[in-house]
Amino acid sequence: MAANEKDEALGRIQKAVEDLYAFRDHFFEKNSIDRAIHKTEELGQELKKVIELLDELQSQIKNRSEYMLQRGKALNVLPDFSPESLECLSKAVKLDPRSVEAWNQLGECYWKNKDVEAARNCFTGALNHSRNKVSLRNLSMVMRQLGKSQEERSKFIQDSVDHAKEAVQMDYSDGTSWFIAGNAYLTVFFNGGQKSSILKQCLGAYSQAEKDTIQKSNPDLYFNRATIFKFQEDYQASLDGYRMAQSLDPTWPEPKEKLSELVTYLQNVTQLVQQKGKLKAKRLQQLLASIKETDLGPYGGGSYTPPKGDPVKLELMPLSRLAAGPNPEKVVHGKVVCSVATDEPIPFTFAMVDAEGSCFAVNIYNIAKGQGVIIGDSVAVPEPFVQHNDFVFDKTNVKFSSIRVDTPVALVVNGKKLGLEKQAPAVVSLYAKSE
Repeated sequence: MAANEKDEALGRIQKAVEDLYAFRDHFFEKNSIDRAIHKTEELGQELKKVIELLDELQSQIKNRSEYMLQRGKALNVLPDFSPESLECLSKAVKLDPRSVEAWNQLGECYWKNKDVEAARNCFTGALNHSRNKVSLRNLSMVMRQLGKSQEERSKFIQDSVDHAKEAVQMDYSDGTSWFIAGNAYLTVFFNGGQKSSILKQCLGAYSQAEKDTIQKSNPDLYFNRATIFKFQEDYQASLDGYRMAQSLDPTWPEPKEKLSELVTYLQNVTQLVQQKGKLKAKRLQQLLASIKETDLGPYGGGSYTPPKGDPVKLELMPLSRLAAGPNPEKVVHGKVVCSVATDEPIPFTFAMVDAEGSCFAVNIYNIAKGQGVIIGDSVAVPEPFVQHNDFVFDKTNVKFSSIRVDTPVALVVNGKKLGLEKQAPAVVSLYAKSE
């Protein structure tokens, strides 16, 4: 067989595999979102055609390492682990240890099989041959799974951010690198003191990712961002994000579950705030009558002096007069009328009435398990951050006001300021099919 025929055969399979990945990555540019349920099945059909072509042309291709790479890469196109793909890609790197693409594909295959250490070795091996964005961003994902002690995890998380940033710098237009950078920043946020500047970087990276047509149809992107919006109590944006993730991949159960959980939570909070914990009138009047200024504890008397610092002015304010957003130099207090049962421990939510009878929800973050408040407790909140929720999602009416408390240490309960033993870092469940 002539050399040009061999080259033509190799070119045909390379083009076929390239087209297979384009079919996967650009599916929604040619199909409406209501066809998402058919995507994996149709991708499998396209894969079958490519494998048939690979079988047909196998004898014509002399470059065995490239053939094994293309076959393994094709089999690696589906979201689930393929043992045959692993076998082909392992042969490819043995035949050509300098093939960066083969190492990257093999690493992704190990990653799907949850073999984190093997994946790490592959991506590191690829980087030894060439600094490239694919190895860097994949290594960023791997690094976030490493480390046994908190100190080790913190170091690996920082390495993860560094790798993701380098990948982005190599190609600012690559949305996949931006998406993985966003995930790295998100991990830093929940492991490094929850600094708002880090969350801003995270959301900025996701916004950059969304400009890429491939990432614009990535359900992981919408799912993770919905989780952030939920943490920020931007509930409408969170619901929209979970709905979008669900639409893009109807076979993935988590978005549907999280959407349902959040709708139920918002329904419960709305109902319990509007009905003041569903307490009987007599019990409610007893609680209202028992509210007294001494409940403010160290926040009483018009000011509060922290252990280390200058006095802070604190004016007692009814819930009805609080502004949306921060309320500096103000303090509110009242009685707990109920807590809200939820599927997740973060935040701990309860409803509180003040002396006027107004009722707000209160969300406490970073609270240790089992350290919440109970009905009848007196609670004082300094400089409350307020949000007024009023929207309709599907047929669910969401309407309540809430106060956000980032740490229980800020609260005074039954006249006493809570201590550090009540605090624990928030753990937010992020799930990415690609990670």
